[in-house]
Amino acid sequence: MQLLAVGLNHTTAPLAIREKVAFAPDKIGQAVMAARQCLIRLDSTDSTTEAAILSTCNRTELYAASKLSNPIDATAHFLADYHNLPYAELRPHLYTLPQGEAVRHAFRVASGLDSMVLGEPQILGQLKDAVRQSEAVGGLGTYLHQLFQRTFSVAKEVRSTTEIGAHSVSMAAAAVRLSQRIFDTISGQHVLFIGAGEMIELCATHFAAQNPKSITIANRTLERGAALAHRFNGNAIRLADLPEQLPQFDIIISCTASTLPIIGLGLVERAIKMRRHKPMFMVDLAVPRDIEPEVSRLNDVFLYTVDDLGSVIKSGMESRMAAVAQAEAIIETRVQSFMHWVDGRIVVPVIQELQENGEALRLLELDRARRMLAKGDDIELVLESLSKGLTAKFLHGSQQALHQTQGADRAHLAALLPQLFRSKR
Repeated sequence: MQLLAVGLNHTTAPLAIREKVAFAPDKIGQAVMAARQCLIRLDSTDSTTEAAILSTCNRTELYAASKLSNPIDATAHFLADYHNLPYAELRPHLYTLPQGEAVRHAFRVASGLDSMVLGEPQILGQLKDAVRQSEAVGGLGTYLHQLFQRTFSVAKEVRSTTEIGAHSVSMAAAAVRLSQRIFDTISGQHVLFIGAGEMIELCATHFAAQNPKSITIANRTLERGAALAHRFNGNAIRLADLPEQLPQFDIIISCTASTLPIIGLGLVERAIKMRRHKPMFMVDLAVPRDIEPEVSRLNDVFLYTVDDLGSVIKSGMESRMAAVAQAEAIIETRVQSFMHWVDGRIVVPVIQELQENGEALRLLELDRARRMLAKGDDIELVLESLSKGLTAKFLHGSQQALHQTQGADRAHLAALLPQLFRSKR
């Protein structure tokens, strides 16, 4: 079975490419089934293909286990075909990782070593959600189930035994820092959060600590938005109310699962005009983007995307290098352990076949012994015959192979057989 990981992230692809390959959260299960069928079609004799998809603002990755001799190319083509993208456009941005490299990558991702925010904890929860969604549609089998269980274990070990998460600068904290470059103080500003997911909750927590003049949550479902707003003594509005409400906000943070932009250029132009060109600070943390990129051209708007936060996030990296080295050492050890398990799985069918053949031989001799006993043969004679019959049948295949081989093959077999049949006394 071939393990692999194919994908792109913030280091290999710009936002404009990542948003084209992103999977909507409610489409993950459907995409997993499509990926499995894509690989199964290439080998109709194999129905054991496994698949899982991770899609976040910074990465889209497909993990798979397949008996195809080279499943990587087929998987890369699947990502392009599924999103109706030219393969030549997407391929330069993809990393294709086989076997141990795929395992190492999964361990590093879950541990926060491959994130834009080094050591950030959100990715582990996102990976667990991806695994649950894939398992719900039958995407996981023996290999990927074992891979992800070990992945979660490694991530826990890295986070509990190293300081990889210490001093990390989150997306939310970076957004606060950037807003402070535009406004002298956040305490005098009205802040709008669009969405009500985990990232918005984290951002709201950071901004609330700065005591803004007001906090408002805009969400498609008013009840969910109101529940989050209540935690920060804020207000909630519907997304449909944005055209009328947008001009009153100085800071806008958006992160939804929408596949299309929520805020367009025209809407922001009207808002700026009504604000008499008072500056507006906007952060779009969504992939695909919630805010049309053309908004950044407006003179009085400061629009930042997830990629724009990179320089702020990199601060303090040096202090965590020792923790990174320690984490990498842990991961390398665990990769070797997992690949040893994978190698062991290769002989499982052989062992099963040996056991089945052995059981068939045992039942044959046992049946013959019972017939001898039924005829009244002496029990000692029956036992002697049973033991000799079993021995002869178990050794027959090996002896025949030894007689039929020649040269180096015979010498190798002759050296191996005594080890196989050495008895423990």
